[in-house]
Amino acid sequence: MQMMFRCKVKPDQVELNLKLLRAAFEEFAAERPAGLRYSTYQLDDGVTFIGFVDMGGSPAALQKLEAFQRYRSTLEERCEEPPTMTMLHEVGSYGFR
Repeated sequence: MQMMFRCKVKPDQVELNLKLLRAAFEEFAAERPAGLRYSTYQLDDGVTFIGFVDMGGSPAALQKLEAFQRYRSTLEERCEEPPTMTMLHEVGSYGFR
């Protein structure tokens, strides 16, 4: 299952969002959930974040990660616009695998 998410956080919440994301990525590196590929990008406006998730394993793997759950549990409060999730259907890729 591959997804893309987008969220626009409130300007005063950017640093907290970055801190929570960095903690989640540290946890991913330490726990190494099977089949999970996850990347997040901050756009030039400084407040918009785009993420790509490939849950080649079980989607439940994210539920077990405390730092990710901390990030996710308060995301809506940090956002200026509601986060959006979009399912992705790969047509092709080059150099990403």
